[in-house]
Amino acid sequence: MAGLLAGVPVSVSAGTVNRLCGSSLDAAIVGARQIALGESDLVLVGGTESMTRAPWVVPKPSRAFPAGNSEMVSTALGWRLVNPVMPPEWTVSLGEATEQLAERERISREDQDEFALRSHQRAATAWDEGFYHDQVIALPGIDLSTDESVRRGTTLEKLANLRPVFRADGTVTAGNASPLNDGASGALLGSERAAAVLGMLPTARLAGWGAAACEPQYFGYAPVEAANIALRRAGIGWDDVATIELNEAFAAQALACIRAWGIELDRVNAHGGAIAIGHPLGASGTRILGTLARSLASSGDRWGVAAICIGVGQGLAIVLENVAL
Repeated sequence: MAGLLAGVPVSVSAGTVNRLCGSSLDAAIVGARQIALGESDLVLVGGTESMTRAPWVVPKPSRAFPAGNSEMVSTALGWRLVNPVMPPEWTVSLGEATEQLAERERISREDQDEFALRSHQRAATAWDEGFYHDQVIALPGIDLSTDESVRRGTTLEKLANLRPVFRADGTVTAGNASPLNDGASGALLGSERAAAVLGMLPTARLAGWGAAACEPQYFGYAPVEAANIALRRAGIGWDDVATIELNEAFAAQALACIRAWGIELDRVNAHGGAIAIGHPLGASGTRILGTLARSLASSGDRWGVAAICIGVGQGLAIVLENVAL
């Protein structure tokens, strides 16, 4: 439906990918495979999410006109309509899962708040310096000039005063977690032939990708191995990587991955991340991929990694190479 509404010719085939938070990054991997196999020369990939309009659903009753009541279930986020045989430790909320990960990796509330502040500060600076201006488009009837969730005036003191959301004595707050946003993103992938047909030079090359999984309650840690796999397939290591775009579902989750990789914080999300920009689930994959490609073009660095965690214990990553060098 998105393709038809966008005016893509009806002769162009299309498909839908559902991998939760990783959907559009997975779509990019699917598109890259199609191109690598010679099945396609040009693929439009992307994703969208309207968190504010996610439907409420009612399970279909086992028989007509049941005597009891039915419960409405929100589809906005997390587990819903869970199979009763699923182990309960796997089906905790994403926030509680992050609390468990922070506990396991010994990530403090102060560390999380400092990371969140950094995300807002870097996003505000990036907007002020014009980094995002040619990466966004205006929509009819929408009067916005920047991402509205960037908090320019936030401070460590303000973040520290927020109450934990998932545990009374917890560390995860509305300030160090990504907000629930509406958004969409897209990217064009193509072969060398597509570049000649379009008359456009590519920004970057998809040099490798990886998927990994772990226990569902530690979903935030899954990008660690996904990125390591992608780097091996690209034939490089972390010392070669200058820029990392890691989706910030939660500050604790991002910090856990960064520490596991053993990389410097300054290499990660130089232009802010999802804690400031927002995390419209299906859109986030190609959002970080596009930001990474533009970051490499701007800095002149050669290698970058885009990585994202996925609820239910999965992670995806893509390695990009700056082809302008």
